[in-house]
Amino acid sequence: MLCCGLAVCWVLHPLSLRACAACYGQSDSPMAQGMNWGIFSLLGIVVVVLGSISTFFVFLARRAAAQPPPPGPDYDPLLTNDPFSITD
Repeated sequence: MLCCGLAVCWVLHPLSLRACAACYGQSDSPMAQGMNWGIFSLLGIVVVVLGSISTFFVFLARRAAAQPPPPGPDYDPLLTNDPFSITD
């Protein structure tokens, strides 16, 4: 039991709760600048992926709006003069 208590005290020691060297040190150091570039590049990838997905759905919505409405109940594809209709 004493061993578990010492382990908990050691893990929760205030020195282990301090920030990492990249955040705690100088904000203009090369390590901090590299971390900022990493954050911005990952943010850029997320923006590109979400933008692509939203553009695809806008494309689908416009394409669906451009389609003619479905025919009514009295429509018979065999009686039309459409060259692309199904005829045997």
